[in-house]
Amino acid sequence: MKSMTAFANTNHAKEWGQIQWEIRAVNQRYLELNFRLPEAYRSLEMPLRELCKQQLERGKIELSLKIELNQIQSELPINETLLSQLNEAVCFIQQRLPEATQINPLEMLQWPGLVKAESHDTKQIQADILQTFEQALQQLNESRQREGEQLAQLILQRVGTIREQVNSLKPLLPSLVQQYQQRLAERIKELTAELDETRLAMEVAILAQKIDVAEELDRINTHLDEVVRVVPQPGAIGRRLDFLMQELNREANTLGAKSIDTRVSQVSIELKVLIEQIREQVQNIV
Repeated sequence: MKSMTAFANTNHAKEWGQIQWEIRAVNQRYLELNFRLPEAYRSLEMPLRELCKQQLERGKIELSLKIELNQIQSELPINETLLSQLNEAVCFIQQRLPEATQINPLEMLQWPGLVKAESHDTKQIQADILQTFEQALQQLNESRQREGEQLAQLILQRVGTIREQVNSLKPLLPSLVQQYQQRLAERIKELTAELDETRLAMEVAILAQKIDVAEELDRINTHLDEVVRVVPQPGAIGRRLDFLMQELNREANTLGAKSIDTRVSQVSIELKVLIEQIREQVQNIV
C-alpha cells in the first residue's frame, strides 16, 4: 500500500554545478503533473512526464527543478582567425587614412565573436537532470511506501474493531427477534381482538423477518474479509478500497434502518463512525 501524500527533496553535486529536485504529492483521483522548470530546460518536460507515468499511479504532483551552474574559469579564448582579419582591415584603413588613430586593444575585445564564449556541456546537464529525477522519484515512492504502511495498520485496526462490534451483536439476534415478535403480537391483539390466530402468527413472522439483520452482519464480515485481502496487495488499490467502504456504509445504514433495539442502533452508529474513519484514510491511498 502506498500513500498519495508524500514529499521528496534531493540535492546533487555535479562537475558543472548543482541540481535540486523538490516533489510534493497530495491525493487526487487521477495523475496530475505540474512542472516548474527553468526556461532553458523546458524541453525536458516530456521525458520527465514519461518517467512519472512509469512510476506513479495517482496523485496531484508538484515538481520543481533548480539548477545552479558553476562559473567557468579559464584563459580568455581569442578567435585568432577573426583577429587576423580585423588587423588586416585596420592596417588597410590606416594606409588609406593616415590621420586615423591607433586602435585600442580593449575596444577590439568587444568586437562580436572575437572572444569565444565557453559554455557548459548541455547534453551532459540534461542527462544528469533525468538521472537525478529518477532518484527523486525513488525517494518519493519510498516516502509513499512508509506512510502507506502506517495507513494499512490504521485501517486493519479499525477493521478489527468493526468485526468485534458485529460479532458482539450476532449472539443477541435470536433473543432480540423473539422479544420483538412478542411485543408485536401483543400490540396487534390490543388493536385487533378479532384477528385470526393463524393470520396473526403469519403477519408477525413476516414483520420479524423484515427486521432480521443477520444477512447484513454476514455481508459486513464478507466485505471486511475483502478489505483484509486487498490491503497487502501491490499496485493501485485505493479505488477498490473506496468501493468496499461504500458497500460497508450501505450495510451499516440498513442495519440502522432495521433496528429493533438500542443495542443494534448503537452498533450501527459505531460502524458508521469507524467506516468513515477508514474512508478518510482510503482517500490518501494510491
